[in-house]
Amino acid sequence: MHIRKAHLAWAAAAALAAAAAGCAGRATARSRAPDPVRDWRAPATTIAALAHDHPVLARHAMVVTSQHLATEVGLNILKEGGNAVDAAVAVGYALAVVHPCCGNIGGGGFMMIHLASGKNVFLDFREKAPLKATPTMYLNAAGNIVPGRSTKTYLSVGVPGTVMGLDAALHKYGTMTRQQVMAPAIRLARDGYVLEQGDVTLLDTHAKEFAKHPNVAAIFLNHGKPYVAGQRMRQGQLARTLDLISREGGRAFYRGPIARALVAASRAHGGILSMKDFADYTVQWAKPVMCSYHGYTVLSDPPPSSGGVTMCEILQIIKPYPFSKWGYGSVRSIHYLVEAERRAFADRNSYLGDPAFVHNPIDWLLSARHAARLRASIKPDAATPSADIKGNLGATEGTDTTSYSVVDSHGNAVAVTYTINYLFGLGQIAGNTGFFLNNEMDDFTSKPGKPNSFGLVQGKVNEIEPGKRPLSSMSPTIVLKGGHLFMVTGSPGGSTIISSTLESFLNVVDFGMNMQQSVDAPRVHQQWYPQAVFVEPGLMRPAVKQRLVAMGYRFKQIKFWGADEAVLVDPHTHLLEGANDRRAPAGLAAGD
Repeated sequence: MHIRKAHLAWAAAAALAAAAAGCAGRATARSRAPDPVRDWRAPATTIAALAHDHPVLARHAMVVTSQHLATEVGLNILKEGGNAVDAAVAVGYALAVVHPCCGNIGGGGFMMIHLASGKNVFLDFREKAPLKATPTMYLNAAGNIVPGRSTKTYLSVGVPGTVMGLDAALHKYGTMTRQQVMAPAIRLARDGYVLEQGDVTLLDTHAKEFAKHPNVAAIFLNHGKPYVAGQRMRQGQLARTLDLISREGGRAFYRGPIARALVAASRAHGGILSMKDFADYTVQWAKPVMCSYHGYTVLSDPPPSSGGVTMCEILQIIKPYPFSKWGYGSVRSIHYLVEAERRAFADRNSYLGDPAFVHNPIDWLLSARHAARLRASIKPDAATPSADIKGNLGATEGTDTTSYSVVDSHGNAVAVTYTINYLFGLGQIAGNTGFFLNNEMDDFTSKPGKPNSFGLVQGKVNEIEPGKRPLSSMSPTIVLKGGHLFMVTGSPGGSTIISSTLESFLNVVDFGMNMQQSVDAPRVHQQWYPQAVFVEPGLMRPAVKQRLVAMGYRFKQIKFWGADEAVLVDPHTHLLEGANDRRAPAGLAAGD
């Protein structure tokens, strides 16, 4: 059996968690119960046991996001004749309204595009360091890190890239006008939307912080009190900002009144943003990182994302192992996956950075020779101490990001992950612009060799330099089989993005899960340092954990992380399987 008894444990835990969340998510009304005859991924006994964990099915198109209204915006764009890029841009702006913790026009991110013609492209709209940034900007006179300077002040704000990124994608590969794809987001901001419990839960996490800033409190508190489910939240200032971008495009954001408002706020609060920073900002088009695994082609992000390289390096290490035989949650599958992650993350932190500033030895890292050398260093019956693996410890990053996936009826597919770093970013809004600023500069190294606020020691490869993009783990990923679209996937979660996205793929191709089971399954994560292995409840049966502890593993149980939003194309029926992660209760998978 591919999926072990541990699967039943996490399924029960997930059901309890859903009940506790007050059923904040949306029903997947268009799903079907799996058919043991037609489902090619798992034995009939497994399918029967997990029949309640099934994805949304559609024949033509699918949109999956972490906020149901944004999903509906994307699906409506597709129904109106737009393609996957049109829908992805519309979703990006809609999430900036209805998912303000993480959706953004004040941050940046990455977009992976697969065109029906067979062309695959990557778009980098990651934030940049201001031109006045220095390697020591977060240190005091004694050379020590000043707590909070890289996360809670205007010095933490990188030059945003989202608006230019979405505009570039639409201009190059879209079919609709900017006004058409932005109109739904403008309506949601101007007219407001009714909050559900999943929305309110996120807002409640920062209600006290909102109250510290009058212009923030005026929007995200209801007359000074937290919003409750059923109330309508309007964002008039954001509506005006979006309307200006809709009419004037990137010029309004990077050379016009929006840039001036951000620069003025930065100067007033001790920041270093300048009009030249905005005028000089550019996006980058590049080739995706590509690797093969058991007949599948994985397309993911090149630097300044570390995601594609790290995932592909892990896949090259584990390729010879019979994971499908060992099974999900088994001693050997966990052991060898963790050891591969430990080694790949050591390389990630040692060698990867903004390609405009550092050389990234991608060919070497993904070579069969390098994978074989790393594989040979894994002991079959013992965990490897992280101290025995050489490298420079790299930067961490915030976990509060958002990812979404779109597939259209023509076979075009888009995966997007973008972020403002922490939940609600800096937590501040510049003047009356209406959107949260990022605190993305914290993704850089504050001081080589010294722990940051997360307790991680960081190396020089990701050191702050003017105009540099910080290293990221964001990993919007597209998988092909025989040249045809197979999967679109991605997740938030800081460094855990890489393991979450990777495991959403492995759970399907090695462990026989459908797309919904895959994104819901408990995860395991090891990032070289700290030594402990992060796990979610339900991953391991007691006997499995006992064996792994005897092999030298230390586990740290985390309630949950990430929120994978994925689409799979069944190679036999050609139906689309959409899956909204159970960890995103306000999200929705919807298809046509």
